[in-house]
Amino acid sequence: MKKYAIILFALSMAFFNSSAFAQGPTLPPGRKAAIDSLALEKVNDLSKYITKIGDKETSFSEANRVIERALELFNEEAQIGVSSLNRKKIRYYTVRKYLETLNRLNYKSVKIQWFDIQYISDLERQPDGTYVGVITIYQSFEGTTEDGLTYKDTTKKDITVYVKRKEIQIDGETIGFWDVLLGDIRVAETRKG
Repeated sequence: MKKYAIILFALSMAFFNSSAFAQGPTLPPGRKAAIDSLALEKVNDLSKYITKIGDKETSFSEANRVIERALELFNEEAQIGVSSLNRKKIRYYTVRKYLETLNRLNYKSVKIQWFDIQYISDLERQPDGTYVGVITIYQSFEGTTEDGLTYKDTTKKDITVYVKRKEIQIDGETIGFWDVLLGDIRVAETRKG
């Protein structure tokens, strides 16, 4: 189903030729709305994947399958920031390392929720033709140990979003489209949850 949605999106975006994007620093409203929608959909997908990976009821094989799906959402060099109320320093991990560590957290149960997902910066055109924006989310984390102790926090995170021109082959025809990839997820603040 997802593949069909991507192909449908690619076909709809194919009608937007690159010369229209070269005319100015902002996207026309109709095109921007379609791209914004896809970006928010990918962030929502990531939210679901993170919840599934962190859930202690998820089997190891299922978690690995979901990790691979989540990796498809990102630029290769993207990193994710991790914070804690117990330390001041924010640690950054590759996306794979973050997701694998999340799956192995030493808690009896883990609840992760994302909320208040919204753009905080408009897409801006870069010299290479890529558009870059930032989506902010709030993540609530609750982990309970075997002893019944609970750690809770809420973290504001900023997700860099890249919109890049790509091409695919369908029935021997090259079709250009705009794709959205997620970049770094930076910690903006962490507070008691």
